[in-house]
Amino acid sequence: MTTNADEPGARPRRRPPAGAAVLREDVTEAIRAAVFAELASVGYARMSIEGIARRAGVGKTAVYRRWRSKLHLVLDVVSALAVMGLPTPDTGSLEGDLRLLYEVTSRALRHPVASQVIPDLQAEAARNPDIAEAMQKALRDGQEGVASTILAAAEKRGEIRAGADRQLALDLISGPLYWRSVVIRGPKLPKGYLASLTRATTEALRAL
Repeated sequence: MTTNADEPGARPRRRPPAGAAVLREDVTEAIRAAVFAELASVGYARMSIEGIARRAGVGKTAVYRRWRSKLHLVLDVVSALAVMGLPTPDTGSLEGDLRLLYEVTSRALRHPVASQVIPDLQAEAARNPDIAEAMQKALRDGQEGVASTILAAAEKRGEIRAGADRQLALDLISGPLYWRSVVIRGPKLPKGYLASLTRATTEALRAL
């Protein structure tokens, strides 16, 4: 037996509140991808919500329903990099772990989008503390988390001295490759560079 909603005592049918449309995840991801593409193409300063929406194939309203400004959209996308993180190597040796870390990091930094986006956002970070904080979290915290795990495993295996200067060790691991890939920004690494860097870093860490 069905109850007519107009009958006395009948419960009215519930309707979704106006304006409460579900935000489609595929649209959200399309917008995030468009942000990276726009950053690589025109840079942060020239990037616009209109350009992002056009590249994502959506209206500006779809963007503003998710983020209230260009800054908040970029901060969200950059912060997502920290969540993704880097895989933690577990080869059973310090040298093996470093070589795998360098290979993965090098590929990521040489990606056409990353090679354009990271330097541009670093320049913006000098002027905008919010972007600076997001970049620090995405680049430094993620890399240092993996490097710290590598160092802890090496110390446990007796490959490096217990109580060695941890901050200096982290700088030794992360500094050279970022200098080469982000600051110098050469088109490609010299032949044998990663192998030489791995050996040199391993020896430097053992000497701490």
